[in-house]
Amino acid sequence: MWDEPYLETCCRSTLHRLLLCADVGRPEGLKDQPCLERLEAMGFVHHRPDGRYVLTEAGKERHRTEIAPRR
Repeated sequence: MWDEPYLETCCRSTLHRLLLCADVGRPEGLKDQPCLERLEAMGFVHHRPDGRYVLTEAGKERHRTEIAPRR
């Protein structure tokens, strides 16, 4: 885990919201846009042509290892 990129609290929240949105995804232009762009640059999020962001398999795994155990 120490060799993985650090996720700010806001980005972890965005990652969780993306998981909750499932295949519907999150639209562009929301307050978490900077986090969506950061997560996309890390490979955890895919920006679809329809303007919505969805989790990649890497994003789902990161959620499973970093966010889900905290519940």
